[in-house]
Amino acid sequence: MTLNAVLCGCGAMSKGWLRALKETPALAEMIEVTGLVDVNLAAAEALTLEFGLNRASIGTDLSSVIAKARADIVFDVVIPAARFNVVSTALNAGCHVLSEKPMATSLAEGAALIDLAAETGKIHAVIQNRRFISGVRRMRRFVESGAIGDVTGIHCDFFIAPHFGGFREDMDNVLLLDMAIHTFDAARFVAGKKPLAVYCVERNPKGSWYRHGASANATFEFSDDVVFTYRGSWCAEGQRTSWESQWRLVGSKGMLTWDGDETFRAAVAGEETGLLRGVTPVDVPGPERDEETRGHASVIAGFVDAIRTGKQPETASSDNIRSLAMVFGAIESARTGKRVEISA
Repeated sequence: MTLNAVLCGCGAMSKGWLRALKETPALAEMIEVTGLVDVNLAAAEALTLEFGLNRASIGTDLSSVIAKARADIVFDVVIPAARFNVVSTALNAGCHVLSEKPMATSLAEGAALIDLAAETGKIHAVIQNRRFISGVRRMRRFVESGAIGDVTGIHCDFFIAPHFGGFREDMDNVLLLDMAIHTFDAARFVAGKKPLAVYCVERNPKGSWYRHGASANATFEFSDDVVFTYRGSWCAEGQRTSWESQWRLVGSKGMLTWDGDETFRAAVAGEETGLLRGVTPVDVPGPERDEETRGHASVIAGFVDAIRTGKQPETASSDNIRSLAMVFGAIESARTGKRVEISA
């Protein structure tokens, strides 16, 4: 059975979603985009031409387009400030919802959306697409294998300088809220641990073209004495890191590094005597399931499977709120200068 989808929010981000649908045959068979919504009608009209969606209803009012499009699902790609209204409207209209991140602009809003999804019996999930890439899945599999023993620390560096223009440059806490959540969510997934507390220092460095919070340094306490550190800047010109960050996983027996691109290195202690014992390289196997490494397409496929089977998707809002809590905990710590406990 084909699911009718309404795409709400027709800006640049929406094209990644539509390309995933168009370029993945299985998704193209399962989902038809029958409606497009944007406050700027011209943006919706442009997408109908670019992606051949000439049969889709378009409009500025989500409720009316849902009705005209006979929608089963809503893809929420609006700016964060509009998210609560869009998701609640869609859930109340009887639609399942897949949202951009962050899932809400506050933990209270996030909790309210989780409750509403439960009340309406609908799936509400978040497109944490960077969790669904080969490198992250490989790290998770490697940790589960026990090859470097018990993980004790995860350390990530993110230094890059994108000149977006638009709403990001006017956001509060832009790095933490709009980008760092990807790394926070991936670290939580790779560790398989619960975030407990955070201490964070946030700055807007000299030369920043963002209004607020373009850099942050955060230390998280996870369950089982695992520490996760994050160092990041969105206004770091020069030799940049990958968009996926540079990673170092420290275990009780050895370490794994990933450059965020193609290079993995792992090793445990060698057999040399003396001060330093040397290293013994360890192979890092590929991801266990290739179908889980396709970014947007993998998240959307999992979302559709959840609708059809009734099981919770991996990025269900009821789980993803823990990643959101890491973000808001870091923001609160930066604001107060204190260690903040994470309760979600």
